[in-house]
Amino acid sequence: MIVLQRLMYIYLSILNLLTVWVMMAQLQQGGPDEKEKTTALKDLLSRIDLDELMKKDEPPLEFPDTLEGFEYIFNEKGQLRHIKTGEPFVFNYREDLHRWNQKRYEALGEIITKYVYELLQTECHLKKVTLPVDATESEPKSFIFMSEDALTNPDKLLVLIHGNGVVRAGQWARRLIINEDLDSGTQIPYIKRAIEEGYGVIVLNPNENYIEVEKTKAQVQLSSDSSDEPAEKRERKDKIQKETKKRRDFYEKYRNPQKEKETMQMYIRDNGSPEEHAIYVWDHFISQSAAENVFFVAHSYGGLAFVELMIQREAEVKNKVTAVALTDSVHNVWHQEVGKSIREWMRENCCNWVSSSEPLDTSVESMLPDCPRVSAGTERHELTSWKSFPSIFKFFSEAVEAKNSAVKPTPMRRSNRIKYEEL
Repeated sequence: MIVLQRLMYIYLSILNLLTVWVMMAQLQQGGPDEKEKTTALKDLLSRIDLDELMKKDEPPLEFPDTLEGFEYIFNEKGQLRHIKTGEPFVFNYREDLHRWNQKRYEALGEIITKYVYELLQTECHLKKVTLPVDATESEPKSFIFMSEDALTNPDKLLVLIHGNGVVRAGQWARRLIINEDLDSGTQIPYIKRAIEEGYGVIVLNPNENYIEVEKTKAQVQLSSDSSDEPAEKRERKDKIQKETKKRRDFYEKYRNPQKEKETMQMYIRDNGSPEEHAIYVWDHFISQSAAENVFFVAHSYGGLAFVELMIQREAEVKNKVTAVALTDSVHNVWHQEVGKSIREWMRENCCNWVSSSEPLDTSVESMLPDCPRVSAGTERHELTSWKSFPSIFKFFSEAVEAKNSAVKPTPMRRSNRIKYEEL
């Protein structure tokens, strides 16, 4: 019966589309007004397809708020597995409902973010510190994680910065956590090893830049009405917006029957971007730490945030940071207008483990005159932090030894080393 109903629905949808096509054929023979309507109909047709129309029967976008509710659990190897079947996570839980499956995946991702936060506190024994440090009760807040000795450890401090996107403090890649395991997808192996080797630890949270709150009706109306444009231009713009909204609403009732709430973003003071966040944590925590040697591990966009920190706090960073390990960093010394003195410092004190088919630590040629680039031993961007994990700690140890003996470390194979002095 359900299949018959779906077939009937498709049949009626096709009839509706045929009706629109006939109308278009008739309108194309008319004047300018008819041609304008034809254009609108073409726009509508370009937005509609039968797969989307089928989503009219989409189930409610209501999902569990615990791993157990999803019937998943992390096993002893840190792999996400179904409680009953023992199978890995299945994205296409409902074959013909891609949007619903995506929302389900995102809901699971939010649970995993909270789960990792718990692990940082229970397994790694880090404490959660609220930002801004002087936040009022009512303003939006973020947070970072720190070991108890992060500011008092006189020897070493490790700072971790993840990349851009949905990941939060303690994560390298959500996809790896869900589809591979906790070791490859989280920063926990770095934190545990750092603590074992006597480092203090600070885990940044550069993507936690704002909170989302639901807009009131008054705010929705204000956002559409508030403008300094001339009245005539605003009227013309409003007319276009109304026509666009009409077409969109017609389409949305099929595509998105469960219309989601309109929200607004309230940015966190002095932490409204990854770059701002890195500078804020530097000013209020890292620069105040007692550690003689500060080390950074920065993945992807985290590398760009570190370079921006160097630009803004060059003298302080040079004085306090011993070595920086980048993993497939997306920084660009030209686009970020990095000065010569910083580029020279990066050549001596940084190394970028990049995605490559070459074996781990093999030198990789670079067109940019910044830091040496070596292979992370994987071609997958999101895996670079995990695959280069042992090499990075070795690089840090060599950096400390080199600092103490006034000889710089060699983070790559000597036989393959690039002569960066020639760049």
